[in-house]
Amino acid sequence: MPLIGTGRTVTTAASAGHGAVAFNVIQLEHVEAVIAGAEAARAPVIVQISENAVRYHGALAPLARAVLSAAENARFPVSVHLDHATSVPLVREAVALGFSSVMFDASTLDYADNVKATAEIVEFCHRSGVWVEAELGEVGGKDGVHAAGARTDPAEAAAYVDATGVDALAVAVGTSHAMLTRDAELDFALIGALHGAVPVPLVLHGSSGVSDAGLAEAVARGMTKINIATHLNKAFTEAVRDHLAAHPAVVDTRAYLGAGRDAVTAEVTRLLGILHTPAAPRPADSGRPL
Repeated sequence: MPLIGTGRTVTTAASAGHGAVAFNVIQLEHVEAVIAGAEAARAPVIVQISENAVRYHGALAPLARAVLSAAENARFPVSVHLDHATSVPLVREAVALGFSSVMFDASTLDYADNVKATAEIVEFCHRSGVWVEAELGEVGGKDGVHAAGARTDPAEAAAYVDATGVDALAVAVGTSHAMLTRDAELDFALIGALHGAVPVPLVLHGSSGVSDAGLAEAVARGMTKINIATHLNKAFTEAVRDHLAAHPAVVDTRAYLGAGRDAVTAEVTRLLGILHTPAAPRPADSGRPL
């Protein structure tokens, strides 16, 4: 099935009352696993490349072209998204390569500077029909710079969306990036308040630290886009460790990377089965670019 826009994936999920799940990828095995898992679940999926992954590889284009090619050849809808970009040139490159959406992260700036920088990115991206996610109320844990106890104020969030024109908003409601345990305590009342106040889909970052039940409840309370990264890395690494322990003489990288890929495929299928399920009525499409 052809590559589809992230905005279409997210707004369809919001209208239907289920989650739009976004998985971060680092290498080709991740990409293959996420798409295979989505095909097994018979559900759409969002594949994300973060600025940190770009830094690891030294360039965006090689991995991006592989992801876009894999998406174009998938049997179920796949969207491709640039995650946590702080670099304006990187955003421009992603748009030129054919990404349908970007997440521009100016959350470390003060409010006025965040609004100014984000509004400029939105204006640029919307000219190319590219959907824009932004963040308000720093989500904990990323590079140690965010306050774990930060919370997004609903009134400020509504004003921020109006001032910037963003198509989706990542909010701080109790999660933290890079968690290895799944015991984060979400503020469900705040999620409900944000859902009522903010006219665009809400995004949950740091979802790897949330239990299955917590993620399902977050969607029921008004979250739509659910970002998952560390949880898949953990599954991949555990499978590789187990394979190497059981086969200490193996030297063919396909053997242990394949084990990691299979583990991620299974977990993607499982999570999509939980989150790609109607939860509660959602507002209609905002009419912004898909």
